[in-house]
Amino acid sequence: MAFKPNYNQLRNDRNRAKQAKKNEKMRQLEEDTAKRKTNDDSSTESQPDEPPPQ
Repeated sequence: MAFKPNYNQLRNDRNRAKQAKKNEKMRQLEEDTAKRKTNDDSSTESQPDEPPPQ
C-alpha cells in the first residue's frame, strides 16, 4: 500500500518555491533599477552645461 501524501510538506515546498521566485523577481527589479540610475547619472554628467544667460 502506498504512503499517504504529506500535505504539510507539499505545501511547504510550494511556499518555498513561490518565495524563491518572488525573491528572484525582486532581485532582478533592484538590479534593473540600479542599472537605470547609474545610466541616468552618467548621461546627465556627460552632457555639457549650458552657458548662463546674459
